[in-house]
Amino acid sequence: MSSKLTPKILLEGTRLTLKTEIAFALNEHPRIVGTRNYRYHSPVISAEWCAFTNFPWGRGLINFEPHEESLAMETYATWLRLFELQRYYSWIVDRFHLSTKAYQFQHYGKEYDFRWVEERLFSLGFHLVFCTRSSESFHEAREQRLKVSGKPSQYDNLQLFIEEQELMHKLVNESILPKLELDISDNNISRATERIADWLTSTGGLWSK
Repeated sequence: MSSKLTPKILLEGTRLTLKTEIAFALNEHPRIVGTRNYRYHSPVISAEWCAFTNFPWGRGLINFEPHEESLAMETYATWLRLFELQRYYSWIVDRFHLSTKAYQFQHYGKEYDFRWVEERLFSLGFHLVFCTRSSESFHEAREQRLKVSGKPSQYDNLQLFIEEQELMHKLVNESILPKLELDISDNNISRATERIADWLTSTGGLWSK
């Protein structure tokens, strides 16, 4: 087993489950990326980037429209190839193909077969962390998010998030990736990252094969 830390972590979950905050914390956690004497950039990427449109809160890899399907699939293929070309490095992904599956099914009734994505992620050693929270804790999470959000209207209907979380439970259960369900109802980022570090250590997910 190599001593080089090369974790590949995929964080999934609906909005308000602190995935991005956890991703940033993991990217500086000594048990995940090693001890650092100064800050430097390791890759934290997201399918939630609205990179398909030239305006804020536009469309991207999750919420693309039907006519953008080929663009989305090519983007997934490109990310996967990049992971494969640089397999001996750490990758932290904040939402990916399961978020796409959930959104596209909810909004267009389209069921995408992402087995090809999962098989390539699996072969690289990606581990899936599904961030969840209790239904009653969404309200407090929204209140905290509204203090910093540039588009507060996206949090008006919490029922949408609760329903998406139920759908994502099903998608996560069907995934072939090693998986951890992480309840973040207490909003404790430190506790969450320690649990992820413990899990990755126990599964060998911190190192490349």
